[in-house]
Amino acid sequence: MLGNSLKIAFYHPHPGLQTPWNFAQIGLLIFPLSPFVGFVSICLAVLVTWLRQYRTIIHRPLNWGFALLSVLLMISAGFASQKTDAFLGLFNLLPFFLIFVGLSTLIQTTAQLRHIAWILVIGSAPVVLMGFGQMFWGWTFQLQVLWILLDLAIAPGGNPPGRMAAIFMHANIFAAYLAIAFTLGLGLWLEQWRWRREAGRQIDNYSLCRRLPFLFLTVSVITSFIALILTDSRNGWAIAVVACLAYALYQGWYMLVGSVVGVVTSVLLAAFAPSPVAQTFRRFVPAYFWARLNDQMYPDRPVALMRKTQWEFAWSLTQQQPWTGWGLRSFTALYKAKMQIDLGHPHNLFLMLSAETGLPSTLLFCGLLGWIWIAGCQLLGKSNYIAKEDRLIFFSYVVVVLVWALFNTVDVTLFDFRLNTLSWLLLSALWGVIYHQKNAESVAGN
Repeated sequence: MLGNSLKIAFYHPHPGLQTPWNFAQIGLLIFPLSPFVGFVSICLAVLVTWLRQYRTIIHRPLNWGFALLSVLLMISAGFASQKTDAFLGLFNLLPFFLIFVGLSTLIQTTAQLRHIAWILVIGSAPVVLMGFGQMFWGWTFQLQVLWILLDLAIAPGGNPPGRMAAIFMHANIFAAYLAIAFTLGLGLWLEQWRWRREAGRQIDNYSLCRRLPFLFLTVSVITSFIALILTDSRNGWAIAVVACLAYALYQGWYMLVGSVVGVVTSVLLAAFAPSPVAQTFRRFVPAYFWARLNDQMYPDRPVALMRKTQWEFAWSLTQQQPWTGWGLRSFTALYKAKMQIDLGHPHNLFLMLSAETGLPSTLLFCGLLGWIWIAGCQLLGKSNYIAKEDRLIFFSYVVVVLVWALFNTVDVTLFDFRLNTLSWLLLSALWGVIYHQKNAESVAGN
């Protein structure tokens, strides 16, 4: 099953797009360790796709939406008091809209979705290994080749200290990356598990090479989950639980759902219940979890660093200038002037956008992303249009986009180059298959 799938996925269904598809595969494989080189390869894929599919691209309604959003963001930047910062902030969004449009035209089949998932999971393996080396074996180094070609740094003991961050600048950012790898890896593992179960006794006759994918995914899922715990990221923990629950519900494993809900409820009660109840649950729930959730692990944290304070301030900025916002990259300076503390963002992408770009732009942005996700759910409900063996991988992308959105309600992945690129890749991959399937459905109907 895997071999045939990979063989199909290496070749694009349209020969004219084979070259950009090759560029995209190479770029994704090397992207985690060499973001610049990987990004250049991905951009070449996008450029060639734009040149060869220009007419197709300009006739897609969702692309018109992103064009309108681009105009609104530029208008917002024009009204900002710090115009230079605002226009520089556009580079975190506008180029990625172009990437989204190109990749969503290039990626058309569920076989490509599966192939991309495999590439991302394989690419995450050395990063996770570096994370374990950082925490347990004292790894610390900075490797730089011509500055932009290769730039890897591992902080001793994690960043912040005691929290696994691997090659990322912060443990929370690494947790967001792991959430993507873990979710896609779990989807691929379930596909392999289902295939092995259906194969039954015949599996005993297969060589070790045929078993390696399942073994690799088993190790990958387990190590990614452990690494998520070691990031000490509450966001990452919540995302892992959501992903597990989503797959368990999809598989109909209601006993597992009940068990997960029971464990999560116990941890929450240990963290937030009234003292007599909390003390009961703290007898068997490790303090590592409940003390992190209720901030008792860091009791001296300043009020200005609490998410509630940041969210309230961001919303107050939105209320003051709801139409155009204060300009991209303005939150840091405004928050410092108010709270006398440096903070890069308000730990909520959507509140940040509403404060910096205004409500019209933010609502359009959310509407476009919501359009993609809802369309994915609708297509998943139409069993006639996605083959049975491909439904799980398609579901994995629906889940991983949801995971990304949930993570960005308590953090912001926009400012990390790796995560921002991967986020738009996942969105474009999901939308590309949705649009292609709907187009095929329309042609079949005619």
